[in-house]
Amino acid sequence: MLVRRGVQRMLAEMGAHVLPELSLATGRRADLVALTRSGDIWIIEIKSSIEDFRVDRKWPDYRLHSDRFFFATHPGVPAAIFPEECGFILSDGYGAEIMREAPEHRLVAATRKALMLRIARAGAARLLAAELAGVPVPALEGESE
Repeated sequence: MLVRRGVQRMLAEMGAHVLPELSLATGRRADLVALTRSGDIWIIEIKSSIEDFRVDRKWPDYRLHSDRFFFATHPGVPAAIFPEECGFILSDGYGAEIMREAPEHRLVAATRKALMLRIARAGAARLLAAELAGVPVPALEGESE
């Protein structure tokens, strides 16, 4: 949870909006999906240990659902285990830093549209659930109320 929190803070500072645990069309669940100001879709896969990375064979599928793909972890996991062809984020729970940029691999238009719809529906459903639970949900800058 600490890695996730630090990465979310970093992405928010960059102006991106983030959905944790988003189910993709393949049935896989991305740890974090970020929508950047420019409309790019990033997936961030969080790894908490060397073993967590070694047993995970699903991460190559995430490239089919993002413009850029990153791994994120904490200082206790060696950066050298993560593939060079993926971005790398180091998080301490309070913040994070992109240590290696992810190469761009643009989504095809149909996949982008379907994923944007999935992001919008999931975000709206989560906001509704929060409001129904009594959690105040402030409007974002630029939204009319």
